[in-house]
Amino acid sequence: MTSDQLLTPRQVEAEYGFQVRTLAQWRWMSVGPNYIKQSPGRGGRIKYKRSAIEAWLNAQTVETGGAAA
Repeated sequence: MTSDQLLTPRQVEAEYGFQVRTLAQWRWMSVGPNYIKQSPGRGGRIKYKRSAIEAWLNAQTVETGGAAA
């Protein structure tokens, strides 16, 4: 059994290119990858499971060669 790596928004930005500000906006809009809020309130620490980011990216993938998007 492997553990799922937890990433901070800054680590997500460094590895996947999504700006921290964009991730925050997506959370506010209830879109984007699932996340973990480690403490309550507005200043709660946010983490992302690597598997959640990968699953979200896979769901956003559009296959070419099919019907028009």
